[in-house]
Order: sequence, then structure tokens, then C-alpha cells
Amino acid sequence: MEVKIVLIAALGGSVVALLYALSRAKWIFKQKVENEQLKRIGGFVSEGAMAFLSREYKVLIPFVILVAAFLAIGNKGPIKLQAAAFVLGAVCSGLSGYIGMKVATAANSRTTQAASDRGLNAALKVAFSGGSVMGMSVVGLALLGLFIVLATTTRLFGEDVVALADVILPILTGFSLGASLIALFSRVGGGIFTKAADVGADLVGKVEAGIPEDDPRNPATIADNVGDNVGDVAGMGADLFESFVGSIAGAMILGLTVQADDELKVKMMLLPLILVTVGVVASLIGTFFVRTKPGSDPQKALNAGTFGAAGIAAVFVFIVLKFFIGEQVFNGGSGMYHIFGACIIGLVSGVVIGMITEFFTGTGTRPVTSIMKSCETGAATTLITGLGVGMMSAFPVIVIIGAAIWSSFALAGLYGIGIAAVGMLITLGIQLAVDAYGPIADNAGGLAEMSEFPPEVRDITDSLDAVGNTTAAIGKGFAIGSAALTAIILFTSFKEQSGVGIVDLMSIPVLVGILLGAVIPYLFSSMAMSAVGRAAYKMIEEVRRQFREHPGILTDDETPDYKRCVDISTQAALKEMLLPGIISVVTPVIVGFAGGPEMLIGLLTGVTASGVVLAIFMSNAGGAWDNAKKMIEAGGSGGKGSDAHKAAVVGDTVGDPFKDTAGPSINILIKLMSMVSLVIAPMLKSFWG
Repeated sequence: MEVKIVLIAALGGSVVALLYALSRAKWIFKQKVENEQLKRIGGFVSEGAMAFLSREYKVLIPFVILVAAFLAIGNKGPIKLQAAAFVLGAVCSGLSGYIGMKVATAANSRTTQAASDRGLNAALKVAFSGGSVMGMSVVGLALLGLFIVLATTTRLFGEDVVALADVILPILTGFSLGASLIALFSRVGGGIFTKAADVGADLVGKVEAGIPEDDPRNPATIADNVGDNVGDVAGMGADLFESFVGSIAGAMILGLTVQADDELKVKMMLLPLILVTVGVVASLIGTFFVRTKPGSDPQKALNAGTFGAAGIAAVFVFIVLKFFIGEQVFNGGSGMYHIFGACIIGLVSGVVIGMITEFFTGTGTRPVTSIMKSCETGAATTLITGLGVGMMSAFPVIVIIGAAIWSSFALAGLYGIGIAAVGMLITLGIQLAVDAYGPIADNAGGLAEMSEFPPEVRDITDSLDAVGNTTAAIGKGFAIGSAALTAIILFTSFKEQSGVGIVDLMSIPVLVGILLGAVIPYLFSSMAMSAVGRAAYKMIEEVRRQFREHPGILTDDETPDYKRCVDISTQAALKEMLLPGIISVVTPVIVGFAGGPEMLIGLLTGVTASGVVLAIFMSNAGGAWDNAKKMIEAGGSGGKGSDAHKAAVVGDTVGDPFKDTAGPSINILIKLMSMVSLVIAPMLKSFWG
């Protein structure tokens, strides 16, 4: 009976989230875009973004079918349903990215129009509404997918989830694997697309031609704006969809391993689903706190929504635990207060990681100001200082992640770590809304520039964009923090499922696995960075060619060929994203079957430790370089056109693939490898006896 009630609650949370997203989407599309130039250029961006996404999904469909076939052939009996769950996870992840992209590309031009017609508050409302569609679509589709998986499984095989653990757990991991696979390709492909365009637009437009960012004379500027959507909307949406599903699935798996009677085990397994359901309600309430008055700071409005939702979620979690768990204990002494503590640790840790990220990447902070000052002495010192800031930023974040793992484990064992991971993403609906708001505001500013709106409109969109840079950096911090916790619970679950007992770190297979795992994030990042470099080279050559062969472009007598630049980014992204993705999936399989489960545990240990640190370093270094450049463009260190500005553009260009391609893709890499390992655990157990 409890299973049915929880599943109905999850379905209800899903329906509420999706209905909210639908109502916001309808409201956005009702907003009129009256400026013809804005409508035309906004159409280019929307058309390019949706065309890329459809082509990307066409490339991924055969890959999804191939993996599903492997799962269907490799499994026996009821576990064959894992293949169907995998396809469902891939479809839900892809659909969330499609919905988010469709609405974001409609919201950007409407944000510009609102800024022109009605000012800051109206523009913020449109941009945030666009982001909230992304946020609520992700959590709604995640809950819907999990409902379908669990409802189908219990309908076919019965509601005794303890007895059915060997069936339910592989099917859950199959759903999560589908989400992870699409997330990785979306992140890598979107990151390559956006950074190839951004680098080309910056180096040739700003540095060589001396024209402003988003100038309509720059042939790469439409591709750059398209890239903001495919990388930071669809890519980030798929990334956090995967984190959300992975943390829930991992915690549910651990719930069935607690030391307790069967009734409490069922509750522990279902609890993560209930917690994220009340988190959806808290996020919805939080959206109503996002309001500003003329002249006020948009950041305060967004913070009010985020922190308000977190506070409401904490109250809801306590109430749920009081009535659902009560005085029952597990693991010999842990009870509702321990679980509540673990959840709050995750929630608070996410906020603290966001604050640390803001300190190291935010405009006007001491680290970013130091980079701005270093720009005055050239590109070399700009790069050295930015690398130092990125490296330093990894230390406090790792301390917070380590403290969260240690304290949540002390409270409730491995299950506590799983609940902390869920707690970190419990208000994902509004976290992602705030994050997706960033690229919408950025696009709105670019469209204002290209459509030649008055300076006061650009001032409004710039104020929204400045806040968006901070929210994007904080979103990456959340994603990396949750990745660390989720990866730990996933490869711990793998250890249990594969039948491995105590792991000896001095064992040669384990040491070899750790070394291989430690280098994988560097190999992966190298491929992603090199892909951006190759694509950017083609983009730079194309922009130079157009300026050289059509001098009328710079005098406004000719129109640039925007479509050619969009095609270059699209082709490069679709070609280059496959190899890193294949390596991520194949490596655990090869290591597991060739070296055994212990070597695979070593691999997962190495890739998690190395990958989390590298992801933090790359994301924060890139964000710091970006905002140092923006500080100079706002008048610092000589302002636009100065030698310091040119050095800052070089720093930002190096940082772009750091923060938007390789860095955020690594957190998916470490979870995907853990998820693949968990999926093949039963096969490894039978293979190695």
C-alpha cells in the first residue's frame, strides 16, 4: 500500500511541475515581439538551435538502440526490462532538453522586447519564466520517468520491493544510465558548438576587427548565440536531469541495503522519491519570491527565490520524516533526525559550494580583480593568474564535499551520503530555473545589440546578464558537488552488487585501476579541448574569409553569411562528441571484464577523485577569466580596446572550453562510468564467479 501511495505522490508532483512549465511556456509565447529586426534575428537563433538539437538526436538514436540491444542480450529474465528503462531515461533526458531549448529561444527575444517596453522587472520576469520552464520540465520528467519504471515493475512482479530488489535495482540503474548517456553527449556536443563559435567571434571580431561583442557585422555572432542555448540550456538541463535521477536512484538502491526490517527497508527505498516530490512543491513556491522593483538588484530577487525554496523544503522534509519514519531506527541507531541532518547537510553544502564558486568567479571579488590587474601586463600573466585562481578554488570546495560526505556518513552511514546527494538537489526546479535564466539574459543582450536597440535597453539586459554569469557559475558548482556525492553512492552500490568484499588498496589490480581512473578525466578533457580548438580554427578562418572577400560587411553594405558559421559549429560538434562519449561507456566494460571487479573499483575511485578536482579547477578558472574581461569592459584597467582588454579576451578564450565544454562534462563522465559499472555488475559477478 505504501508503494502505491508514494508512486501516486510522485506522479502528482510530476503533473504539477509539468503543468506549471506548460502554463509558463504559454505565457511566454503570448508575449509579442514587435520589433521586426529583433523578430528576424531571434528567428535565426531559434532556427539554428532547434536544427542542431534535432541533428544531434538523430546521431544519438542509433547509439541508444545499440546500447539497448546490448542490455537486452546481456541480461536474462525480468532484468531484460533494463533495456526499456534505458531507452525511457534517454527519451526523458532528450525531451527535457528539447522543451527547455524551445522555450529559451522564444524567451530571449521577448526579454529584449520587455526590457525596451516595460523595463527591468518585466525583462526579469520573462527571462526567469523561460528558465523556470526548463527547471520544472526537468524535475517533472524525471519524476514521471521514475514513476513509470517503478509502477511498471511493481505491476508486473508485485509490490514486495525487498524480495524484488534484484529486479528493481537493475531496472532503476538502466533508467539512470539512459539519462547519463544523453547528458554526456548533450554537454560535450553543446560545449563544442558554443565554444567554437564564441572563440571565433571573440578573436576575429573583438581583437582583430575591433568590433563589439554581438555586433551584427560579425558572421559568428548568430552561431555564438545559438551556442549559448545548445550548451547552457539543453546541455545544462540534461546534465542536471542526469544528476537528479542519479542521486535519487542511488539513494533508493542504498535504502534497500540498510540494516532494518523489511517494512523499514521499503520506507528507506521510497523516501528519496518523497523528498524530491516535496522539493518540487517548495521550488514552485520559491518561484513566486522572484520579484524586483525598478532600480533594485536582480540578484537579490533570484536569491530570494532560491533561499526561500530551500527553507520551505527543509520544513517539508522534517514533516515528511516525522510522519513517514517517526521513531523507527536503522543501522543500529540512526533515525529520522539523522536522516534529516544528512539531508540538510546536502542542502547547506550545495549553498556553500555556490558561495565559494561566486567568490572565486564573481565580478568584483578579490580573485577576479587580481586577474583583471594581471591583464595590464599581458596575456601570459593573465593566463598564469587565472590558472592559479582556478587551482586555489578547488581546495575549499573539496573540503566542503569531504565534510559533507564524512558528516552524512557519521549520521546515517552510506544511506546518509545518498540522502545528502538528494538534499543537494532537492530544490533543483528553482536552481535550474535560475541557472537557465543566465543564457536567456545573455541572448537578450546580444539580440538588443544586433537589433540596434537604444543604449538604455542594453543597460538593462547587461544588468540581467551580469547576474546570469554568477548564476551559471553557481549552477556548475551545484552540478560538480552533486556529482561527487552521487558517484560515491553509485560505485559503493557497484561494490555491493558485484559481490566484492573488502578492497585492498595495495592490491596491484586496484592500484592499476586507480592510476587508469586518475588519467581518464585528462584524456577526456584533452579530446574536448582539442575538438574546440579544431572547430574554432575553422570558425576563425571562415570569419576572416568573409571579412576579406566581402569588405562591405564591416561598412554595413553587405550581410554576413551567418548560416555558414552555424553549419561549421554544428558539423564539428556532431563529429567530435562521439569519441569522448564512447570512451566513457567502453572503458568500465573493458576494465571490468579484463581486470575484474576490484580493478574496476580502483578505476572508479581514481576517476572520481581526479575528475571532481579537475572539473572544479576548469569551471572556476574559466568563470574567473570571463568576469575579469567583463570588469575591463565595464571600465576597469583601461576599458574596451585597451591592451589589458585584449589580454583579457585571450584569457576568456582559453577559459571558454574550460568552463563550458570540458569542465562541466567531467561531472557527467564520473557518474556515467559509475552507472555503466553498476549496470554490468551482475554480468561481472557471473563472469568472474
